[in-house]
Amino acid sequence: MDIEKTEKRALLEIRETTSKKELEKIKKRYLGKKGEISEIFKFIPKANPEERAELGKKANRLKAALEKELKKKEAELKKKKKKRRVKSFDPTLPGKRSVSGTLHPITRARKKACKIFREIGFSVVLGPDIESVWYNFDALNFPEEHPARDMQDTLFIKQEGNPPSEKRLLMRTHTSPVQIRYMEKNQPPLKIIVPGRVYRNETTDATHEINFYQLEGLMVDKEISVANFRAIITEFVDRFFGEDVEVRLRPSFFPFTEPSFEVDMSCSVCKKKGCSVCSNTGWLEVLGAGMVHPNVLKNAGLNPKNWQGFAFGMGFDRLIMIKYGIDDVRLMYGGDLRFLNQFRY
Repeated sequence: MDIEKTEKRALLEIRETTSKKELEKIKKRYLGKKGEISEIFKFIPKANPEERAELGKKANRLKAALEKELKKKEAELKKKKKKRRVKSFDPTLPGKRSVSGTLHPITRARKKACKIFREIGFSVVLGPDIESVWYNFDALNFPEEHPARDMQDTLFIKQEGNPPSEKRLLMRTHTSPVQIRYMEKNQPPLKIIVPGRVYRNETTDATHEINFYQLEGLMVDKEISVANFRAIITEFVDRFFGEDVEVRLRPSFFPFTEPSFEVDMSCSVCKKKGCSVCSNTGWLEVLGAGMVHPNVLKNAGLNPKNWQGFAFGMGFDRLIMIKYGIDDVRLMYGGDLRFLNQFRY
């Protein structure tokens, strides 16, 4: 068995190869389980005793030499491939677009709504998420027996001691308390909107979440009427949804407004012909509103004989669901990028 001859042949094949695929074949042919070097090691025990030691040394030296040369050749081929890749680069080709983050659909809706109202002349005001019973209910003319005050509707905060009822703390159930806070410190005329998160003790389903986002609006002056509200809200709806829509008011009840009404817009999907989105009515409910109740003005320190105004509240989640035909509010809070990336541009 001529080990030297095998070594010369193997080293020559390794040095002359020009492809990684061929190099793998050479490696398998000599160093594989059934390769030539394995056959040499199998032959050694069968050789004459006086030759075994020398054959073992030569076989180990051959294996080490081939492994070293293979490693050297692999590095050489890898370097050449890298050079070829650089040389083949075409600088005139368009680059790969980097994937950047995007605003959440609720954030986008809030920014758009605030921009519209600012252009109409409203100021943006913020308030605390943790409120007292006074600002959240009492000052807004909620009667003592109103169901919204119950534990099954409101998230109350545990407090030490036994504070008076009006000072009990809770997670605000609407952005309306900011009306009172603002009127206490600012004299009319007033034109404000209040975007923010609110909290309800709700059972989560396709149309309800334990927390969601609202936009409160308030306008107070000497001669404010429902006509003023209708004009402003029609302008907002037209600009937010990007089309001319019809608006109607329906009688309703809220403790802090009198008269109160629900506001509907004509269905943007079927154009009032009736479809599954609007439950075949041709109309979509978008917000609640009304003229500020005299008691609310009194509680804020204003004389209702001198001042009057309107207030309204809408949910960003509701506006987004109508605008994009989304049928499950939980999609906006699940963090699923397949959903959120649809609002990238």
